[in-house]
Amino acid sequence: MAAAVAFYGRYCDLRVIHERREAGGHVVWLGWGEDPPKFVFVLLAGEYQQNVQPPWQHIGMSVDRRGEVDIAYARAQEDGLEGLWSPTDAGPIVGYYCGVPDPDGNMVEFSFGQRIG
Repeated sequence: MAAAVAFYGRYCDLRVIHERREAGGHVVWLGWGEDPPKFVFVLLAGEYQQNVQPPWQHIGMSVDRRGEVDIAYARAQEDGLEGLWSPTDAGPIVGYYCGVPDPDGNMVEFSFGQRIG
């Protein structure tokens, strides 16, 4: 749990907006601070089996500047993360992107120039 909270804080500027401990569990909501939140990542601590994900399944994060993609990639290299998607300019629709795995193996794509929504 701590590793995931630290990762999403460092790479996505998400912060803990709610946390509770219950019998046998620990729940953390990560968001950007809106009240009420419009979007949250819900992290649940506990025993589970790692799932096998399709190779292009990922979480998409849109950034405001192309350089932010490069910053995320460089940060991941500095942190020694493996399995990165190198920055790539895929042209219209897809835009400029890279991928960084979180501590649980979920890929987070940072993209610029991709119309989301």
